[in-house]
Amino acid sequence: MAPYRQHRRILTASLVGTAVEFYDFYIYGTAAALVFGPLFFPESSASAQLMYSFMTFGLAFFARPVGAIVFGHYGDRIGRKSTLVASLMLMGASTLLIAFLPTYAMVGWVAPLLLCILRFGQGFGLGGEWGGAALLAVENAPPGWKSRFGMFPQLGAPVGFIAANGLFLLLGLGLSDTDFAAWGWRIPFLLSAVLVGLGLWVRLKIGETPDFAEALEKEAPVAVPLGELFRNHMVATLAGTFAVVACFAIFYLATSFALAHGTATLGYPKGQFLLIQLGAILFMAAGIIVAGYWSDAASAQRVLTWGCGATILIGFLFGPSLASESWPLIFLGLASALFVMGLVYGPLGSWLTALFPVKVRYTGASVTFNAGGILGGAMAPIIAQALAERGGTETVGYYLALAGIVSWLGLLMVRRIATPA
Repeated sequence: MAPYRQHRRILTASLVGTAVEFYDFYIYGTAAALVFGPLFFPESSASAQLMYSFMTFGLAFFARPVGAIVFGHYGDRIGRKSTLVASLMLMGASTLLIAFLPTYAMVGWVAPLLLCILRFGQGFGLGGEWGGAALLAVENAPPGWKSRFGMFPQLGAPVGFIAANGLFLLLGLGLSDTDFAAWGWRIPFLLSAVLVGLGLWVRLKIGETPDFAEALEKEAPVAVPLGELFRNHMVATLAGTFAVVACFAIFYLATSFALAHGTATLGYPKGQFLLIQLGAILFMAAGIIVAGYWSDAASAQRVLTWGCGATILIGFLFGPSLASESWPLIFLGLASALFVMGLVYGPLGSWLTALFPVKVRYTGASVTFNAGGILGGAMAPIIAQALAERGGTETVGYYLALAGIVSWLGLLMVRRIATPA
């Protein structure tokens, strides 16, 4: 436990940023599932409203690689700390401004346009967040502790989810559906400012990572890290991109899509479903911790391989459990999926950063993580909705099985991972 105590400020700084990231993304995903369709796309059918709403949700995933390139460039050239502060400020400002958006009834087509702009800003800021947080933890880790330190940014995901989900649950208990649709949905976006402020306070008090400082002493920063990445590390970039697909697919199917489909299509009560998800997310935290300790004891590559196999299996069980109309089975399906997500998400901090040398590590980790997010996350709710409409709820998990196969192929591209010099 001594390394945890010794580096508690560093680990807190890496965790808080990711908690803000997942809080922001989940409150948007929940609002998109519950209210954004009627508020911003009222002239479409109910099914089209949900589809358009999920399209705005997916927009941020396409902004994230752009942000990854920009923030990765500066993270590899001027340092991890200042870049992380900038990404958190942009992400937080975009989220806060969503709370003040006018609806379609107020300003017409301008409303969805502004929503898309702020959603793009959210994604752009997020593009530099995870990679920097992972480097902050891993590059400060003592020997033999990289995966256990690298799991802390990932633990921010269940923390952010619990904060967002719990808040929506409280709002559901305290507000009518009419009040929630009228103004209640804005409250979580307003409260995001608290988490962002906490994140900035912690990050402004930390120093630069030892690995980056040592690399600067040896040689000048690369002029264009992205060019260096594509010239000399293309296989690692493709491998990392494919490897992260599974974790994104599981998360957004088991959270945003499951909530939207379960309440709107299957008719489950919103409050009870949110409560089920709140319990299931604890299994994701457990999976991340198991993966972190297991990865240091064995290897991150081995844990990810087992996780991808489990993802394929879960894909065939997810849809039937969601459609079962049995709360124990629904909970079991969501909890199992999110535990498996912990196995394919927990080791990524150490595994992805080990693919790249220090001089392009921020760019490499950020680009691969966010490009994989497009394949696994942006399309997940849309494809799942289309599968459900064509083949019923039982078929939506096939996308998870495919995501597990894609990530497994990414792992095959780099069978043995060693930390580059």
